[in-house]
Amino acid sequence: MTRVISLAFAALIAVATPVLAQDLAFGTSRPDPNEPVAVEADALAVNQEDGTATFTGNVVITQGDMVLSAESVLVVYKEDSQKIASLEATGGVTMVNGEDAAEAQNAHYDIDAGTVLLTGQVLLSQGDNVMSGDRITIDLNAGTAQAGGRVRTTLQTGN
Repeated sequence: MTRVISLAFAALIAVATPVLAQDLAFGTSRPDPNEPVAVEADALAVNQEDGTATFTGNVVITQGDMVLSAESVLVVYKEDSQKIASLEATGGVTMVNGEDAAEAQNAHYDIDAGTVLLTGQVLLSQGDNVMSGDRITIDLNAGTAQAGGRVRTTLQTGN
């Protein structure tokens, strides 16, 4: 009984207290940066001068088990190769990895670093647990995430 009360108290503190940063897990699998990135969209504009491609309209990007969707995605290629350096997604961004999902207004995915920075009304769900914040950084290599800004969370304690 004491353990249940302690867990409930810890959950109340997590919800009631403004948090500067909070660590949590994200995803069940880690995408290999060497895996191909598949992109579907309504339109594509390529800029040879700056090495970018802009996909617009119902964009869906898949790499391994990870799926990212948005209204628009800017793909930035590395200068010395045809490999992707980063993705800049805007407009109704949704990212799914395993049973975990995140929503935001914007996302920056650094392929080599294996990190995704989500900003703008970020919502992260893991089963019944939900967290929202101003920004969440997901480290796909470590399978962790860190929320910052004004963080709100609901943690299920089980019975």
